[in-house]
Amino acid sequence: MTKLSAFLATFLLAAQLCAAQNPPAAASATQSAIDCNWLTVDTTAKTATLQLTAGLTQLNGGLNFNGFNDGKLTFTVPTNWTVVIRFTNKDPNLPHSVEVVDTTKPMPAGPVEPPALPRAMTTRLMQGHGAGEADSMRFVANKPGSYMIFCAVPGHGLAGMWIRFKVSATEKRPTLATSSS
Repeated sequence: MTKLSAFLATFLLAAQLCAAQNPPAAASATQSAIDCNWLTVDTTAKTATLQLTAGLTQLNGGLNFNGFNDGKLTFTVPTNWTVVIRFTNKDPNLPHSVEVVDTTKPMPAGPVEPPALPRAMTTRLMQGHGAGEADSMRFVANKPGSYMIFCAVPGHGLAGMWIRFKVSATEKRPTLATSSS
């Protein structure tokens, strides 16, 4: 297989995965749709890059990631893949941050030290990043399990600003999918 045909096969597979995970047209009036550009995958380097935007929509008063809150979006990666999360805050009213935390009850009210996976957090967890600001994190998803990608600004996660993050020993490829909470 040539490099071009391998690239095209990978691109088409990614497009099919993403398309299969968008909600049906009838649901899109009440639920955000997944944008295939949010997730890029390099299978050779085993790296998944997620564009994560706080306050993308006014859902939940802006307390959302990519237009989803309360765990209604799930980002899954295979074990031992490198994860890059490129975070931007588009909420004009509130600062936000990102931290990968264990799925626990009760949910934490603010930052958790240390994060569930080493280096899986933005800077300024407590204060957050203001409108238009960005940060990124890079870590290895080396511990299979279910986690939350959580806004660690006090009270934001409790108010529903979190999505699901799974590190899977059986999945072969990173995915984004809608999920029920």
